[in-house]
Amino acid sequence: MIVYVVRRFLWLPVLLLIVTFITFTLGYYGPGDPVRVLLGQHTNPAVAARIKQMWGLDRPLYVQYANYVWRALHGDFGESIVKYRGQPVRRLIGTSLPITVQLNLVSGVLGVMIGIPLGIVAALKHGSWTDRLITALVVGGISIPTFVLAPVLTYIFARLWRILPPGGWDGIFSTKIILPAVVLSLGPMAVFTRQTRAGMLEVLREDYVRTARAKGLTERAVILRHALRNALIPLSTIMGFMLGGLVEGTFITEFWFGIPGLGRLGFDAFYARDYPIIIGLTLLIAAAYGLANLLVDLGYGFLDPRIRRT
Repeated sequence: MIVYVVRRFLWLPVLLLIVTFITFTLGYYGPGDPVRVLLGQHTNPAVAARIKQMWGLDRPLYVQYANYVWRALHGDFGESIVKYRGQPVRRLIGTSLPITVQLNLVSGVLGVMIGIPLGIVAALKHGSWTDRLITALVVGGISIPTFVLAPVLTYIFARLWRILPPGGWDGIFSTKIILPAVVLSLGPMAVFTRQTRAGMLEVLREDYVRTARAKGLTERAVILRHALRNALIPLSTIMGFMLGGLVEGTFITEFWFGIPGLGRLGFDAFYARDYPIIIGLTLLIAAAYGLANLLVDLGYGFLDPRIRRT
């Protein structure tokens, strides 16, 4: 197990180098010019050339990439060159990260606390109207996109009924988090419900579940101690991606509700072609998913002792 963990940690820097190189290449050869975005399309070419030289954007790709990696190893991820001009990327991300983590954490907890019990109920009531109703809700939750759901819920609860604020951010203990958290939780909730239902239906047919019932165990003990534990193994992969998503900006939701998190920061950076912020966010998200996948692989051994990593 220790060898496996060390090997995965050694692979993480290689993954980050690959991610940064791909991002750098796309930004270097892709459409859009941050200088043109900043100065406008009809600016003096000589002025644009001087600004590119000042920012180092006129250098070859390999030179820019090597300089960025060297600075990043020393904790310097550059400064914003367009939208938040002159502000360090590390400070911008550090300010927005806690907000996004709090928002995604609340929505993830809602998805788990509601999705898993609904999946268990659907599996135990397989074929009944309850199962069909939950399945229909799952299909609706997965099918409705965020850019449709957010305006609809905002209109109903904030404009029509006026029982919730339409947006903003005052922390997780404010009523302003309710609408964005609900919007973000519906997708994970539907996924957890569907996967829990499928896993429980498969596990409930196993011989050890029938043996547990034959031994006289209560139905509650059979479901929670024997069936649910094995049904959670595939769900742990989804939980791992959800852990990685704690630092991933929820672009549409944060933009719509005016939440100053990583999603809003990333949206502004992409719109302005602010490459230092884009690369910094890409590195953060890649590292988060790499660590989350490692935690998932380690968690398999705790959920199922038969799984061993060497």
